[in-house]
Amino acid sequence: MKILVVEDEVKAAAYLRKGLTEEGYQVEVAHSGVDGLHMASVNEYDLVILDWMLPGIDGIAVLSALRHTRSVPVLMLTARGQIEDRVRGLQGGADDYLVKPFAFSELVARIQVLLRRASGSRGDGETLLLRVADLEVDTVRRKASRAGQRLELTPKEFSLLILLLRRKGHVLSRTEIAAQVWDMNFDSETNVVEVAIRRLRAKLDQPFERTLLHTVRGMGYVMEERP
Repeated sequence: MKILVVEDEVKAAAYLRKGLTEEGYQVEVAHSGVDGLHMASVNEYDLVILDWMLPGIDGIAVLSALRHTRSVPVLMLTARGQIEDRVRGLQGGADDYLVKPFAFSELVARIQVLLRRASGSRGDGETLLLRVADLEVDTVRRKASRAGQRLELTPKEFSLLILLLRRKGHVLSRTEIAAQVWDMNFDSETNVVEVAIRRLRAKLDQPFERTLLHTVRGMGYVMEERP
């Protein structure tokens, strides 16, 4: 799931990006209303977290413009906590409104609710419920199971699994995996990808008879069912 955070306070934006990335989301950040509106207009996001007080154009103006072109869920995250502010934000098109300071666990819970609600309204369960063989992953509820057994995955393992499943049948290089899951340029000296693949295999394949995650020597990794 890909989230856009529009927040002008650099430390607050970094905190949100770090925390949500650790929860397994892909996060991009804009530090102004103009940049946020542009990014939300030209890219596809599953959710936008939007501050009210922004340089350039404020969050309400961003929200109003966005609602003319996009139906993406928007959660307003702002220090403006008066009742009239909340009403204006919700009436302006926000799907939820959370006041700073906030508990990060509550933010994550609200994000999950909005994503679940959006998946139901789109009716695109096939893209949100990923399957290969006896492996099933619910990307909204963030649950994975194989042969009916729950897989206990870390947020990074879950993100890695979703990436492999969305591209099942296609070989992914270490460079692409590092960029998509860790948002980093690949360093040939690090073995972060190999370690993550090994840990995922221990939970995904080792307890079962059939292997789903395969190594393609010299190229990368692929998720597929083989005879």
